[in-house]
Amino acid sequence: QGQLVESGGGLVQAGDSLRLSCAASGLTFNRYGMGWFRQAPGKEREFVAAISWDGDKSDYADSVKGRFTISKDTAKSTAYLQMNNLKPEDTAAYYCAARLYGETGSTPSDYNKWGQGTQVTVSS
Repeated sequence: QGQLVESGGGLVQAGDSLRLSCAASGLTFNRYGMGWFRQAPGKEREFVAAISWDGDKSDYADSVKGRFTISKDTAKSTAYLQMNNLKPEDTAAYYCAARLYGETGSTPSDYNKWGQGTQVTVSS
C-alpha cells in the first residue's frame, strides 16, 4: 500500500527553475529512500536523483549535477526535486519512487513504489 503523488511540473523556458514535489501517503515516510526518474518519449526511464531514507546521502545523474537538488521533508511526508537552469534536454515525464530503508538506488528495479508522473517541458 502507500501512494506517491507528484506535482509541480509545467512548461518553462530554458534557464528557468521548477520545484517538483512528491507527496507520500499511507506509508511511514521516514523509513523510505526516495528517487526521481524521468522518461522522454521513445526513451527508457532514466535515473535523475536519489536520497537515502535518513537523508544523509544523495546521488545525482551526471547530466543534472550542480543544477538539481533532491530533498525530503519528513514532517510533510514529501520529497522535492529543485531544478535550476533547466535545459530543453530535461524535457520528460518525471516520476518519484520510494524504497523501504533504501540508500541511493539508481535503477528503477531498486524501488517498489511509484507515482503517476508529472510532465516537465523546457522550451529553447
